Amino acid sequence: MSARDAQTPAVQTPAIELINVSRRFLTPEGKSLTAIRDFTMTVARGEFVAVVGPTGCGKSTTLNLITGLAKPSSGEVRLYGQPVDGIDRRIGFAFQTDALFPWRSVIDNVMAGPRFRGVPKDKAEADARAWLAKVGLTGFEKHYPHQLSGGMRKRVSLAQTFINGPEILLMDEPFSALDVQTRVVMHEELLKLWSSSGASVVFVTHDLEEAIALADKVYVLTSGPATVKSIYPIDIPRPRVVSEIRYEKHFIELSHTIWADLRDEVTRAYQRNAA
Repeated sequence: MSARDAQTPAVQTPAIELINVSRRFLTPEGKSLTAIRDFTMTVARGEFVAVVGPTGCGKSTTLNLITGLAKPSSGEVRLYGQPVDGIDRRIGFAFQTDALFPWRSVIDNVMAGPRFRGVPKDKAEADARAWLAKVGLTGFEKHYPHQLSGGMRKRVSLAQTFINGPEILLMDEPFSALDVQTRVVMHEELLKLWSSSGASVVFVTHDLEEAIALADKVYVLTSGPATVKSIYPIDIPRPRVVSEIRYEKHFIELSHTIWADLRDEVTRAYQRNAA
């Protein structure tokens, strides 16, 4: 039994809770702008949740609230039942752009997190080599980021994230810059790493098919200010072969159903921006 399947009374508290959260900003003109409003979301331990919504609706704001980089204007954000108070070391973050140090080699990039956390150099290097092997990059340890393809850099980023053993993994459109074929490969790589880690995931994306292929549950957000419009359980059995399931009848049905819901919000956001 994997860590994500083990449910005992001691671990029933959700990994992440956003409870009636609102987040407001001051614009350069001094006006108040609401990014998210009355937002409620629950992520169980070991659950993979995807968040989709129109451009600019506040999806990334939810990640900043979970990390503690931003504080809610109202409502509450909890991790494992406790209010978020500053940066939590149990969280790993995968960005839209590569968060690699260009002046460091691949192995030095992967070692950076453990070394910052005080892990001895020999152990950090051994762990980094093991993680690079897991993502298929043995032999590229001494290369630099500019010598790698986009997909290979994303593999380094995954190793760089998972080596720290995050209990919560936040991902902000991490594969959006990749071509379609490479994205499918990275989806399957991510699912393999996640299934063995037991991490709870919040994955923000504009790609509805990506959300369905990866997630246990998909949250559809309204146009800004964002709130939760719908929640869709994704009852596709695991393990999943992403390159194959997108052609299955049930996958297509889920895509049509969720897109019908999401399309209204995308249209509303487009009309508002045009006006």
